[in-house]
Amino acid sequence: MSEAEVLDLGDLEIILSRHSSLDRQALIPVLLEAQKPYGYLSEALLLAIGQALRVPLAEIHGVIEFYTLLYNEPVGKHFIRVCTGPVCAQVGSHQILEKVSQQYIADSTTTVEEVPCLCLCDNAPAALVDEVPIGNIDRGAMGTPGELGREVGLGFIGGEERWLTKRCGSVNPEDIDDFIALEGFAALRRALEKMQPPDVIREMKASGLVGLGGAAFPTGLKWEFAANAESDTRYIVCNGDESEPGTFKDRVLMEGDPYSVLEGMTIAGYAVGAKKGYIYVRGEYPRAQKILQNAIETARRMGYLGENILGSEFTFDVELRSGAGAYICGEETALFESIEGKRGFPRLKPPYPTTHGLFDKPTAINNVETLCASAWIIANGAAAYRARGTDESPGLKLFCLSGDIVQAGVYEVPFGITIAELIELGGGFKGEPQAILLGGAAGTFVRPEDLDLVLSFEDLKKAGHSLGSGVIFVINQEHDLRSSLLSLAEFFSHESCGKCFPCRMGTQRQFEIIEKAVQGEANKADFLALDDIRYTMTNSSICGLGITAGTAIGSALELWPDVFAVDHG
Repeated sequence: MSEAEVLDLGDLEIILSRHSSLDRQALIPVLLEAQKPYGYLSEALLLAIGQALRVPLAEIHGVIEFYTLLYNEPVGKHFIRVCTGPVCAQVGSHQILEKVSQQYIADSTTTVEEVPCLCLCDNAPAALVDEVPIGNIDRGAMGTPGELGREVGLGFIGGEERWLTKRCGSVNPEDIDDFIALEGFAALRRALEKMQPPDVIREMKASGLVGLGGAAFPTGLKWEFAANAESDTRYIVCNGDESEPGTFKDRVLMEGDPYSVLEGMTIAGYAVGAKKGYIYVRGEYPRAQKILQNAIETARRMGYLGENILGSEFTFDVELRSGAGAYICGEETALFESIEGKRGFPRLKPPYPTTHGLFDKPTAINNVETLCASAWIIANGAAAYRARGTDESPGLKLFCLSGDIVQAGVYEVPFGITIAELIELGGGFKGEPQAILLGGAAGTFVRPEDLDLVLSFEDLKKAGHSLGSGVIFVINQEHDLRSSLLSLAEFFSHESCGKCFPCRMGTQRQFEIIEKAVQGEANKADFLALDDIRYTMTNSSICGLGITAGTAIGSALELWPDVFAVDHG
């Protein structure tokens, strides 16, 4: 009897019944849900899913092969996913991975995997045990999965005024009454009761808020473009696919203040004329997903989402979508492709999302921090937002401090603070600093003597740096900088989606050369080739991944040309 004949499709029928649209866009949610009761995505199961959603089997296999959290072969009932991102690698995560793998090598009920970054960098070394984030793993004390380390909470949150993080850690994130008691939904009420959509956009433009995930595009202008695009359907998308090594601020907001994220999305929907929003959260953030899903259902039940919000004529609802393991889906158009049930390949631009975004409709997409900031601005006014920060970089920013810092965590501070002042807020350095990575894996390195650099878009641009996602990753003299560069090269080699040739080959070749250099086998010709590779990726890649994949490594080699002890003359 064939597998198809004995497969019980009862669970699949229940899963399918929960989806209102049985078409291609339901593919990834159905695959993620179906592999839980069935153990993995067998050929017979995929055939049934393909028939239900009218998606060819070959295309389903293409999707499964693209995402690391989808399995078409048997796996264990339990998972231990060990982070080997740059921050965790610095404190021995590769050794932890090897030890845990050996410990469970004969246990078919447990699957051990390497994950490029879990964005638990303030608790490195870290792992995800089933759906529980574990941090500060003791390399010398291995046991059952529960004994690897302690469960990670929100982590340390510091800073001065804390506009966006004031509720994080001080209220129950799942209690809507707690949120309302601390001015929650005040912005939404003001928008719906006292402002017309163009007024909201004008307020956003006056505030000077830009995208705080790294792109820095003016938020009000983006909303205006989407509002003015000719279409009867528009979408709001919240990018919660936080996967940049060294970054964990959006996780703190999603887990600590989920209703603020929904409020920002709803205000954006009102401003651009959208009735539907999607919040896309990376698959490695299961706790954030649960908290947000509860918030969505509660807000809908209480009249803050759905039809006629707060008694108005405005209708807007939000759907949560889970990522399936792909760093590239942090790129906005790759994220759209994923929501639509496809491989997360970036699209060529133009056209831009504000005219041809999700489902080819006008779309305003912002990251979590930006949407929370927009809610704050509508509640308090553009003038209050501009009262802090600098003229060109108004307001406050969330920075993620990790590595060799006394108190790693999220710090909310005004733009215009120096690196030294931010480090001081974090308790100072652990040991003698060697290098500081700004902006994340796609950022640039600075030296300890550069601590007077001002953290604003304009000042860092003048100095040849980027604010990126707000990462400050410290490496002290006790660590081998070569290993850090190898970890960065390995990350991009693994995460390149492969769509464009310069990035696909360039990231792999970059990793091979850095690996060769770490082993002491590289020569001048290798580094000349590395320069060519970096130039080609930067100027020929389709999206930001390839464009910035060599930026951090290139900046390090410029600052410390002798790091690999190779004669460059």
